[in-house]
Amino acid sequence: MADSETGPQAITSLDVTHLDEASPTARQGALATRLSRIAATTDAEAVGRWLEEYRATPQTFRAYRKEGERLLLWLAERDMRLADLDRQALQAFEAFLTDPQPASRWIGPPRGRSHPAWRPFRGPLSAASRRQSLTILQGLCSWLVEAGWIDHNPFRLMRDKRRRLDNRQPGIERYLERPLWQWFWGWLNRPPEEGATLREWRLWQRRRLVFGFGYLLAPRIREMTDARMADFQCREGLWWWQVVGKGGKLARIPVPEDMMTLLGRWRAHLGLPSRPDAGEEDAPVIRALDGTRGVGDNQLYRLIKATFARAAEALAADPEAPEAVARLAGRLAEATPHWLRHTAITHQAQAGVELRYLARTARHSRLDTTARYLHAEAEEWQRQIGAHRLSDMP
Repeated sequence: MADSETGPQAITSLDVTHLDEASPTARQGALATRLSRIAATTDAEAVGRWLEEYRATPQTFRAYRKEGERLLLWLAERDMRLADLDRQALQAFEAFLTDPQPASRWIGPPRGRSHPAWRPFRGPLSAASRRQSLTILQGLCSWLVEAGWIDHNPFRLMRDKRRRLDNRQPGIERYLERPLWQWFWGWLNRPPEEGATLREWRLWQRRRLVFGFGYLLAPRIREMTDARMADFQCREGLWWWQVVGKGGKLARIPVPEDMMTLLGRWRAHLGLPSRPDAGEEDAPVIRALDGTRGVGDNQLYRLIKATFARAAEALAADPEAPEAVARLAGRLAEATPHWLRHTAITHQAQAGVELRYLARTARHSRLDTTARYLHAEAEEWQRQIGAHRLSDMP
């Protein structure tokens, strides 16, 4: 494998740098090339053809590229190719995901993909992240079998495949309980101190908009950065948010009054009329501190994550926080931007929004996906089991 002086390089066919053309991973061999149904002569090119199927969904593309890249780099390190991947190698790769070593070659902070200090990992993968990785790679191998690039899918030989790959959960747990959210929203609404600069006021207004937007409309992070002012449209006195979501699907979501209030205050801060109009097709909703440019996915992710972390510290130090809420400071510390979407959908379900409307807000194609957010049945189960007690408890 061709390494930089400090770590493994990225994969060439995904528009970055080269794997060593002499490595087995970079050349699948004459037999595979002859039998293949895709235009590829190397493993990296074959993975690139698979990734082309996901160009229309940038977030999925990036997630899948990351996992394919890790696998190819790991194989190249061992002078292996995709056709060599068997059950034993798969087990070794799963162990590697748990602890990528040597750390200096595989683990590092975020860097641009062309940066010499770029690394494939930020750290060891959690159990959930390993399941996600293996699930994606199982799909890759299935596709490569159909493409004639490899002759079998090694994942089919995993005896405990269901346990390892089933990334579903009986219910959504990564959300903020309502008392915790109420404390958090109250904390977000504490205005800057007297004498605050325009920049500090803008940061405060933007944070309120971001979290209010996320909580009230349950968007994915890309949908938030893609949102334009003209996407908020009034029809017969009712406001709707038009959004192109996962898979390029167009949807219209009802906009509650609180969202229009937040949006109006943000617009007023930017010196705009309180209500958007159809001429603002190129005007981003969430903006950089110059008040005009939009923000990228990564920037918004960091903003949300950093705010959750600051809130966790503030909650831990808040003597007036109810004890039941203060104990949940750790939940804020581990929260990610996607928790905001989970929180929105869960709280809508708890407020009594019907499943059919909840699914349309979430833009889920299957009702059973949305049903994972329904916790009322679990609460009722707890209540009824609570009546089953010992007759005499000292």
